[in-house]
Amino acid sequence: MKLHRLEVEGFGPFRDRQIVDFDSFADDGIFLIAGKTGAGKSSILDAVCFALYGGVPRYEGGEKRLRSDHCQPDDVTQVVVEFSTPAGRYRVTRSPEYERPKKRGGGTTVQAAGVQLDVLVGGEWIGLAAREREAAFELDDILQLSREQFLQVILLAQNRFSEFLLAGSRERQALLRRLFGTERFEDVQARFEERRKAAEAELGARLATVTARLDEGERVVANAELAGDAVDAVGAEVQSDTQPRITATTEERLEELRRAKARADYRAERRAAERVEAEKRSADADEALAALRDEQRAQAERNRARAALDRLDAEEPRIAEARAELHDARAAEALRSPIAAATRAATAFDAARQTTDRARAAWDVHGIDTDDLASWAAERTRQTGAWQRAAELERMAPALERELAAAAEAVAVAAARIESAETERAALPGRLDELTRERDEARRMADRAPDLLAALEVARARRAAAGEVERLTADRAEAEQVLAEASSALASMQTALARLRQRRLDGFAGELATTLRDDDPCPVCGAREHPAPAVHSDPVSADDVDAVEADRDRAAALEREASEVVSTLRAQLAAAVTRADGRDVDTAEDELAGAAEEHRTSTAASTRVAELERQRDAVLDRLRELDRDHERDLSALTSARETHAVLTQRRADADTAIAEARGSYGSVAERVAAAANEVESALALAEAVAEQERRHEAARTTADELAAAIESSGFDDADAAQAALRTDAARTALEARITEHSVQREKERAILLDLELRTLPEEPIDLAPAEEQSRLARQLWSAAGDEAGRAVAVAEQITALIDSAAAEHERTAAEAVDFEILRGLADAISGRGANTRKMTLETFVLAAELEEIVDAANRRLGDMSAGRYQLRHSDALAARGAASGLGIVVFDAFTGQTRPAQSLSGGETFLSSLALALGLAEVVTARAGGIRLDTLFIDEGFGSLDGDTLDVAMRTLDELRQGGRTVGVISHVEAMQEQIPAQLAVRATPNGPSVIEAR
Repeated sequence: MKLHRLEVEGFGPFRDRQIVDFDSFADDGIFLIAGKTGAGKSSILDAVCFALYGGVPRYEGGEKRLRSDHCQPDDVTQVVVEFSTPAGRYRVTRSPEYERPKKRGGGTTVQAAGVQLDVLVGGEWIGLAAREREAAFELDDILQLSREQFLQVILLAQNRFSEFLLAGSRERQALLRRLFGTERFEDVQARFEERRKAAEAELGARLATVTARLDEGERVVANAELAGDAVDAVGAEVQSDTQPRITATTEERLEELRRAKARADYRAERRAAERVEAEKRSADADEALAALRDEQRAQAERNRARAALDRLDAEEPRIAEARAELHDARAAEALRSPIAAATRAATAFDAARQTTDRARAAWDVHGIDTDDLASWAAERTRQTGAWQRAAELERMAPALERELAAAAEAVAVAAARIESAETERAALPGRLDELTRERDEARRMADRAPDLLAALEVARARRAAAGEVERLTADRAEAEQVLAEASSALASMQTALARLRQRRLDGFAGELATTLRDDDPCPVCGAREHPAPAVHSDPVSADDVDAVEADRDRAAALEREASEVVSTLRAQLAAAVTRADGRDVDTAEDELAGAAEEHRTSTAASTRVAELERQRDAVLDRLRELDRDHERDLSALTSARETHAVLTQRRADADTAIAEARGSYGSVAERVAAAANEVESALALAEAVAEQERRHEAARTTADELAAAIESSGFDDADAAQAALRTDAARTALEARITEHSVQREKERAILLDLELRTLPEEPIDLAPAEEQSRLARQLWSAAGDEAGRAVAVAEQITALIDSAAAEHERTAAEAVDFEILRGLADAISGRGANTRKMTLETFVLAAELEEIVDAANRRLGDMSAGRYQLRHSDALAARGAASGLGIVVFDAFTGQTRPAQSLSGGETFLSSLALALGLAEVVTARAGGIRLDTLFIDEGFGSLDGDTLDVAMRTLDELRQGGRTVGVISHVEAMQEQIPAQLAVRATPNGPSVIEAR
């Protein structure tokens, strides 16, 4: 990689654009970047690093003050770097984030950071990337160096030069890790450690499981009292006299449990045999109890059968009476029908006679004498038919009267409606004309509504603007006062800062003099004698300047804010005055009230127009409706008059017919009702006489039939037969009673016969002794069963625990072997155990890299130290067990001993650091793909070197020029200025900003 051109503007101490042409130093091969302390020499390297990587080494841990403090608000901050690699020539343009004035309005806004990457193709720059992320990806591809690697191999920045040599193992490891990217080995170490912990936890869990199961098995054995060594012939356990071994192994404990299992199996077999024996004894006792209970039930049944038979024999007389009653009832049942028929016929004859007497009494009331009732009734019925029509007319007479009155009313109503309509129609034309005039007037008023609304909006805007003018006038006066105070404060702060900076410049010599020590070289001239150091009478530190600058910046920010507020208020006030059109608040308020009133009137007129239109349409509709109704009302009047005439004629005809049919009665209906009553009485009497004759004949016939039936039966008369009759339910009950008695008597005899043959004792049988014997036998069986179940459960539990513990123990043994292998490997790569050097895997890899770096450094350090010094990699164990493997010691050929690098003098440290830095650059370059480094910068204090050492350093730098490489050295040492003719001078101008000049 080779740098060609650098452009810096508004960056660090550089306000105006500064251009550095690195190609102009290609022929010299080495150039010096010179200037006074604080002028900005290192800022050139900062600009290169910022352009390529977007960051500056010196500001990594603090505020990134990349923009020049000398910039005005409108100034641009930008860095442009042109460089080339074997892939081509590129240009990077980068700007940091900073504040700038807004393009519209007052105040400031944040200018976002920006980057542009271009490639030179055919003499023209072609854009590759314009976004931060895209540019970073492209630059990674092109440079093939991370920022840490770049700072270590190309740009040896201030405060980093000797860091690698003097660092401790931990700090050196962090630096090498960043350069060589060995974090993956630390990840490998972490993953192995995690695997070791997981395997250790899993193995511990399995061991704990085995122990827990063995403990549980021994607890079960102890609780079951199975700890003996043998069992005698009858099954009694003999307890062991030996005490349990406290430190028994897992195998010994398993063997002891297996012996206990054998005893548990033997106990389970014995308990099972005892349970079978107890079960047999319980079954025999239950069988004996069941037989005795059966005899007790038979004894009770025998006694019951005897009692039941005695009771049935006692009921025999009543059963005989029931048999006789049933016989008479069956004989009388044959006479039931004749008796019932004779009784019904006699009853019907008496009822018919009574009905005839009542009908005759009712007929005699009318006083009519006739021999043929049927003929008289037929004649009177015919006469009644003629009177029915007149009776109907008489009934309808009131309705006819109402219809006649309604017809007269309809005639009067139709005539009145015609008269009213004529009166209303005569008044409507005048009303129509009046509504038309009102509508036209309201419409003219409503048509002004849009103009009045516009006038109202204008009045409202003027009123609001007038109020805003008053408010903004007061705000502007207040803001102008604040601006005047802020401007005055800023001017005071600018004056104080200028004076403080001058005092700081005036006191630089005195400040440097306070740091001088006898025999120490002067950082300006390099002399070790200081005969007349300057006096630091007015000390001003950089912190004092920074504090005042911060105050100045805050005052400037307040002044800018106040200025923006005033500008904004002035613009707002001018706009408000224009909108108010010269009106004050009172005038604008009056105009607004008048415009609002006129607009309300116009709006109301619009509503009034619609209402008047509706009323006018209603009048027109009414005129048309009256015209239609007039024809309808004339037709209705004619029809009503015709209906009235017809009804009048009908009433006259009805009156004539009613008078003829009424006769001497009060009404036709009364005469018809009287005739109907007479006809009904005549017909009822004729029917009653005929019915009486029929009933008399039937009674005589049934009486003869009953007498003949009784004569052939065994009863004396009809009353005796009636007394013997029974209902079907009574006869069925008698039959059931007789049958049940007979069946029950035979049943009880059969039961008693069988029981008497069993020769049962007469005394009651006692079950208590047999029940007690059965209960005791069952309890013994249950207890034996429980004991057998517990013995089997204990044996099974011990078996399960032994099998589980043995299986887990086998798996644990296999896993323990694997764990020991894994633990040994994890300890080895983590610097534990047999790894006596305490070197981790990453440290081991970095140690190999460090050995190559030391070898590369020694190729230069031998020449630079005249063969006296060599750097050596040390893997000695650090104190107090700290990590080791990345130590660097210095071998002194004069003494033949090694010593720490911290023991070197300032010049020796510089040469060793330079050799180590160059060796590190070579190794990092090789690891980055063997890229070619055509530009190299060294920013370090050469002022600490004496003349001879400085000559050695210069020879080393001359060697670096070989192969066309360009080396840039930053220093203010005058001797170097004399030896290096090609120079870039960085000079601070009197007003503050720095400039870069090529010599």
